[in-house]
Amino acid sequence: MTEEANERLRQFLNDGRNWERKATNIPGVFLFRLPASKGRPASLSIEINPVDSHGSITKKRGVVIRSASELDEISPLLRHPKVGELSKKIDQVNPKRETSTGKGGPDIFEI
Repeated sequence: MTEEANERLRQFLNDGRNWERKATNIPGVFLFRLPASKGRPASLSIEINPVDSHGSITKKRGVVIRSASELDEISPLLRHPKVGELSKKIDQVNPKRETSTGKGGPDIFEI
């Protein structure tokens, strides 16, 4: 990433609202500002949350990734063939869901 992107991340960390979600140029990948807690300062994370055809999120909360090491732990789990099989079986059992029609925000964070 460029120094400009790093500065924009710092600005979002310092000036963003608690729990604010900011879209990136990758559909379904968002920056997410976590508020400070007792033992931890405010921080940024990545949220993976599928989007519909209009660019609106499809879940209230997606998968939140707080660090590179956490991504390294999650990635193999998502690629595991049995997880794929399980998701297909769930699709067969669960009732069909209706899709929502909303609009995404105009402020996109370029990665």
